[in-house]
Amino acid sequence: MPFISAVAKIDLPDKVIQQEVKEQARAMFSVDFPQVDRLIQAFDNTGIATRNFVKPLSYYTETTTFKQRNDEYIRLALQYSVDAINSVVVKAGIDKSDITDILFVSTTGLATPSMDALIINQLQLNPHINRTPVWGLGCAGGVAGMAKANMAAKANPNAVVLLVAVELCSLTLIKSDYSKSNFIGSSLFSDGVVACIVKGDNHTLPAKQITFEATSSKLYYDSLEVMGWQFQEDGFKVVFSKDIPTFINTNISADINEFLNRQGLELSDIKNFIFHPGGKKVLDAYVDALQVQGDFLKYTREVMTDNGNMSSVTVLYVLEKFMTRGYADGYGLMLAMGPGFSSEMVLLKMKN
Repeated sequence: MPFISAVAKIDLPDKVIQQEVKEQARAMFSVDFPQVDRLIQAFDNTGIATRNFVKPLSYYTETTTFKQRNDEYIRLALQYSVDAINSVVVKAGIDKSDITDILFVSTTGLATPSMDALIINQLQLNPHINRTPVWGLGCAGGVAGMAKANMAAKANPNAVVLLVAVELCSLTLIKSDYSKSNFIGSSLFSDGVVACIVKGDNHTLPAKQITFEATSSKLYYDSLEVMGWQFQEDGFKVVFSKDIPTFINTNISADINEFLNRQGLELSDIKNFIFHPGGKKVLDAYVDALQVQGDFLKYTREVMTDNGNMSSVTVLYVLEKFMTRGYADGYGLMLAMGPGFSSEMVLLKMKN
């Protein structure tokens, strides 16, 4: 089976304490948003201590156009993607010329030619590389990207698949949007960049192995309004329903059990839970729904606390933490939910 060779994340230079973000949000929104004093406590209820931002905090007080913010997305996404790729290539012990496939996952900016083309040009990668830009999966994109990397590596046992996920959520902030969704989003979302290498069967397995076993995608009918963007003249307006934790509580246990049962497994067989956090209420919903003993979401909580919700990137930061801090022998389950409303799962076999 294909295996995960290496993961490299970027620690952005402008990491900000959540309390500072809260005070700036109060100042920004209070002039035209009378509910600010009632909603400002949302910043204290996230479980987030620090947030990753791609720009200094003062940048977000400036009046900018959608074009200006998107231009910055393209410039900075390319810059930090290159940094992450250079790091993961070293970790994986490969040369950049070995890369056969590139998948680029994002939902927070627009580029045509797509970002993968800009990366190939900047790094002078193989011009015949297989390209797959993946846009619009939101928080589910990291797990979906892993599933697609597995698919590419299964199709070609000689494959060296590069997965890059970039989310610069802070650049989507619309200062003039006084909706509750935008306010809650401004208390949660942040920026992150990660690169992963997945190799096919013809490559030698390392002593510590994380191999792919199975994947699952599910789109829930009649739930399009739960999460996503509304596209407006001034940018991406966030759609973020308060019903997300309830949706998870209602569906996720049965969905996980059904997926695992198809592999001849039960929830008790999972030793490593590599979940996208979403937010504190989402994490609480997972705990309530799954009833797993112990702090099974420890690394997920730590990533959320230290970085905020980086959309698709977050779950890959969680994976990187498992790979650097250690994991239990046995099965691992990657899981994230995103627009659609949808869920993505990847079953891994993890061996020390």
